[in-house]
Amino acid sequence: MVFTKRLRERVRSGEITCSVRFWVHPHVIAGRRFRMDDGEIEVDSIELIGLPDITPQLAQESGFLGVLDLLKVAKHGKGEQIYLVSFHYLPSTNKARRKLDTTPA
Repeated sequence: MVFTKRLRERVRSGEITCSVRFWVHPHVIAGRRFRMDDGEIEVDSIELIGLPDITPQLAQESGFLGVLDLLKVAKHGKGEQIYLVSFHYLPSTNKARRKLDTTPA
């Protein structure tokens, strides 16, 4: 999943754990992981919602100032179906692995 730059640090910190997406069809599957920066996003759930479900509270939980701010970023392209994606961020463990791999035996 791709997030606008201003949200990425808050996603990595665990402050943001949901996202509203306007898609033609779902692009993620619950239980699967998707690369983000140095880690991964694991999708906990995906739910089809309606425009009235995008409340000021949901917009803020998604990292936006309000509904209009969310819509300016989220509504682009051909997608008309609205999905609420819940997720959590998993930091990469590659650095620890690389450190172990380079340690002399």
